[in-house]
Amino acid sequence: MTAAAARVRLLCLDVDGVLTDGTILIDDAGRESKRFSVRDGLGIVLWRRLGFEVAVVTGRSGQALRHRLEELGVRHLHSGVGDKRTAFLSACEAAGCSPAEAAFVGDDLPDLPALRACGYPVAVQDAVAPVRAVAAHVTAAIGGDGAVREVVEHLLRAKDRWNDALAMFDDPALPAGGERSSDERPRSA
Repeated sequence: MTAAAARVRLLCLDVDGVLTDGTILIDDAGRESKRFSVRDGLGIVLWRRLGFEVAVVTGRSGQALRHRLEELGVRHLHSGVGDKRTAFLSACEAAGCSPAEAAFVGDDLPDLPALRACGYPVAVQDAVAPVRAVAAHVTAAIGGDGAVREVVEHLLRAKDRWNDALAMFDDPALPAGGERSSDERPRSA
């Protein structure tokens, strides 16, 4: 693991192609829907529960994303942005960290400026070649299919905090399915 990964306090994510598989579903009425991985959701919840920040930077806007981020407790959303580098820097400022303390996870060309500005650039496995070329880490999972969860585990291992995440599930009173009723414990993602 690298020292850059261990310094990460802010996990900044693109949406289409990272949190989703890149498919945009639009029905006859013009309503957009997206498919999100529950594993990615759990990764985000674990990251936040351990005291770290999450921000989302995306060129698109939509209610499906807003609903999902609200469920996960993500407070920093920059949507409808054309300049992801500027939005990334704004997310760092809002989260109280430097760009060197942030990871950005991307998959396509519009993500390059933010990837180049962050301390720990990450590409999902199915990212385009120029994105993979600038990445310090490339996931084994494709976007929308557990890649974000994989990044969280990678970062927590680099910080020697993975066992802290696992300990959240060591309670013998934990009901089947992993859900707890207390706000102090991880929720189902």
